[in-house]
Amino acid sequence: MFLLFGLRTRQQDLGPGDVRTCPRCGNTTRWARVRRSRQLTVFFVPVARWGRRRLEVCGICGTAVEV
Repeated sequence: MFLLFGLRTRQQDLGPGDVRTCPRCGNTTRWARVRRSRQLTVFFVPVARWGRRRLEVCGICGTAVEV
């Protein structure tokens, strides 16, 4: 029997966020809002999701801050 499974992080874009100054790169830009979650797949079909988090991500360096 051959069983194909995997773990991955899914990211969904929720649109533009606030204008912030990044603590890592120091640039002031509009950040993007995203929802990230981990999911288990079996034969490329999602079976379970956990760890949902809403984040804002810097558009320049990619630093994420939980909202």
